[in-house]
Amino acid sequence: MADQGKNKIALGNAITLDMFVAIARDGAHVDFSDAYRQRVERSCQLVNRWIEEERVMYGVNTGFGALSTQIISADQTALLQKNILLSHATSVGEPLDKECVRAIMLMVLQNLGQGYSGVRLTTLELYRQCLNRGVSPFVPREGSVGYLSVEAHVALVMIGEGKAYVDGELLSAKEALRKVDLEPIELSAKEGLALISGTTSPTAIGALALHDMLKAAKSADIIGAMALEILRGTTRAFDDRLMRVRPHQQQRDTAANVRRILADSVIAKKSVEHRLQDALSLRAIPQLHGAAKKTLLDALITFEVEMNACCDNPILWPDEESGGAISGSNCDSAYVGIELDSACISVSAIAKMSERRNYRLINSHLSGYPTFLVQNAGINSGLMIPQYSQAGLLNDMKLLSHPATVDSIPTCADQEDYVSMGYNSAKKAREIARKLEYVLAIELLSIYNAHQFIESDHTPGSASSAVLKRIAQSIPIMNEDMYLYPYLEILRDFIHSGEIISVVEEKVGKLL
Repeated sequence: MADQGKNKIALGNAITLDMFVAIARDGAHVDFSDAYRQRVERSCQLVNRWIEEERVMYGVNTGFGALSTQIISADQTALLQKNILLSHATSVGEPLDKECVRAIMLMVLQNLGQGYSGVRLTTLELYRQCLNRGVSPFVPREGSVGYLSVEAHVALVMIGEGKAYVDGELLSAKEALRKVDLEPIELSAKEGLALISGTTSPTAIGALALHDMLKAAKSADIIGAMALEILRGTTRAFDDRLMRVRPHQQQRDTAANVRRILADSVIAKKSVEHRLQDALSLRAIPQLHGAAKKTLLDALITFEVEMNACCDNPILWPDEESGGAISGSNCDSAYVGIELDSACISVSAIAKMSERRNYRLINSHLSGYPTFLVQNAGINSGLMIPQYSQAGLLNDMKLLSHPATVDSIPTCADQEDYVSMGYNSAKKAREIARKLEYVLAIELLSIYNAHQFIESDHTPGSASSAVLKRIAQSIPIMNEDMYLYPYLEILRDFIHSGEIISVVEEKVGKLL
């Protein structure tokens, strides 16, 4: 079971990306506010009344997609909702990570909790209890165009079909529910469709990726500043007067971060006149990081709208005069898909600059340090090969930066003749975020090892020193070749967790 002593978050008002991740990744306990419960119950009462009035409503008493002209009788409603889950659970391959599945379940609660979907509170309550008690449905990750398939695998568990993990053990759905004292339910009108319709999986998986990208971009400011410092770059290129004449806010903020990180650095002070102008991978940090962060922050605005919206189809409008089931396409994932495609491009640009800085560090002709940052090069390869790893990761990132949303393969007998492909945008964004963390980790390893070669009177700033001291708790300085993989994982976790940001902000205050 999930730890009930963790933070509690009540759904009902708008949630932030940080709150979203606290539930999906960190296991925060989920509650429903009174407003949430009331919205859901009012909408459920509406759909029941309209069914009694024999209104024709898409997905409630009709078939789905190209079968929307088929009228379904009242006595077949429950079977219709079950059948849609069974027939739509067709994603394949390896399962999604637990945090992705939890994020999808949370997005279902957010989507249907807006009060425009007609589902019962008891149905959403089962999702909530599964989140709180640690039931994680088995959800294959491949083969979605934006919605339906992965959501159907989740929803199957609620009716006692499919499989789910509890405490790391994969069980039948009924066994999994029974293990945490829950029982499957029978779906009511519209619930099968509502549980699988919408932008829930692209938004959910994309939100986790965006959260990691935002942290990695801030970490890149820190690592870039430390590279500038150890490579004896000049801080003149970060002068605020230079930033003000090209007033992109994120560019200016990035330059301010670098200046604050290096404000008390003896190395930086002694290096101001070392070169008239540095290579672009050093002097253009504000410009490239700033452009990337603007893209990510634009995406954040979009995501925090989408996380708090109703993306169901149809929606049930409650007005007595003009109310009813309104069918449209709020389930289209173009908003999050296009943002994620752009985000992938932006963080790949951060990675390509990180690799170039790392290359300068390990190349003795560019850094002035021993070849590959190790003594006795030749018998030792030092940090030669981690840069190869960066090259391989970057090649992957470039491939994954091709936008998914520019593609469209029609489905549903041309009822869905345009398809957003936002799910694939989210899936690759998650991969790219992870690869960026590794690229940055490799650069940080080189920075750490380069410090053994600086003159004794050239001390780093307090922020850099704090980072180096924290790394030294887990990683030895390389004096001769050693097994590097475990240390790369440690450094990636240092970045992924946000600990590197916390260490620096303790010294210089909150970074922009």
